[in-house]
Amino acid sequence: QVHLVESGGGLVQAGGSLRLSCAASGSRFSIVTMGWYRQAPGRQRELVAIITSGGTTNYADSVKGRFTISRDNAKNTLDLQMNGLKPEDTAVYYCNVFVRHLVTEAMTDYWGQGTQVTVSS
Repeated sequence: QVHLVESGGGLVQAGGSLRLSCAASGSRFSIVTMGWYRQAPGRQRELVAIITSGGTTNYADSVKGRFTISRDNAKNTLDLQMNGLKPEDTAVYYCNVFVRHLVTEAMTDYWGQGTQVTVSS
């Protein structure tokens, strides 16, 4: 079992910045990919950014150039630096990890509880 704890959401004015963090804990697992997703009211959950264990990143077109994803493999932590925030970035942001369990070799997705980001105009 892998447990995720997110932090860093809040209320910010348009043009402002926020930094989200996610920490993964548990035992006998190896993280393959880590990512951030978001879900706005009435909309489907969508990918914001993802990063592999090797550091390869991928961003949604809507956040390219404004958001930066990073991870610390030694600490199993994930960050999302969000700059130039827009009202349309308002959503609940979820941390996601895709792991390989070292004993069973099973591959599993885990989700954080979500953190609210609200951008006022």
